[in-house]
Amino acid sequence: MVEWMQNLMDSLGYLGIFLLMVAENLFPPIPSELIMPSAGFAAARGDMTLPMVILMGTLGSVVGTLPLYYIGKFFGEERLIQWADQYGKWLTLSGDDIRRAGEWFDRHGTRAVLFGRMVPGIRSLLSLPAGINSMSMPAFLIYSALGSALWSGLLAYAGYALGENYDQVERYVGPASKVILGLLIAGFIIWILRRKQAQA
Repeated sequence: MVEWMQNLMDSLGYLGIFLLMVAENLFPPIPSELIMPSAGFAAARGDMTLPMVILMGTLGSVVGTLPLYYIGKFFGEERLIQWADQYGKWLTLSGDDIRRAGEWFDRHGTRAVLFGRMVPGIRSLLSLPAGINSMSMPAFLIYSALGSALWSGLLAYAGYALGENYDQVERYVGPASKVILGLLIAGFIIWILRRKQAQA
């Protein structure tokens, strides 16, 4: 995969970075943890400039968030509430849970979007609740852009600094993302267990 991404960036330049980061948001198996360090290495070689690499990575990431935002917005909270009331008991999920989640997102949504854009494993998925809860598009774009710029900048600079060893970035970010994902899953399981105890 690394060779394919590098070839795309070599042939399309900045446009290749943009397209890869759009795809990374829609197809999470394409990892930004490889795209941006590789682009940073290209900047270190002098083929590109680091500011433009970060800019194109950020733009691609933000554009890639929009389809999932609109999917969430299209289906909306009420349809999901109806689905949860009808089928959600198998997941211990009710319409009231979705309403409460919507209220929580209204209070913390901007921070969730800003910091969540820097968390591998959930970066792409944050667009769905933002759309479901009709987060204002200007706020969604601003916070997505800020979070994406920090993430793209960090990864690109790491690739720039590591030079030919840019692929080592994924080695360190990969395990960290698994730990974060594991903590999120553990938190979800604890939430389900507590909810079942409260219902007993």
